[in-house]
Amino acid sequence: MTKDNKVKVLEWISQSPDLNPIENLWAELKKHVRARRPTNLNQLHQLCQEEWAKIHPTYCGKHVEGYLKRLTQVKQFKGNTTKFNTN
Repeated sequence: MTKDNKVKVLEWISQSPDLNPIENLWAELKKHVRARRPTNLNQLHQLCQEEWAKIHPTYCGKHVEGYLKRLTQVKQFKGNTTKFNTN
């Protein structure tokens, strides 16, 4: 179907954190929760909720707005890891 419509498809792995802005949010959340050193599951849950609530919508928007730049770099690197990879 894509060939019939002359759509060029790039092949890369389905797990592509370079193209998934939520990965940056998870990394930010982990960093802040880890810094507070939870000692049990209840505390971990509470700290995750507190730290998630602190993430400002503009932080989220910044990563969504940068999607085109991410896509361009993934294309340049032919699907290989880019500077946007959070791992």
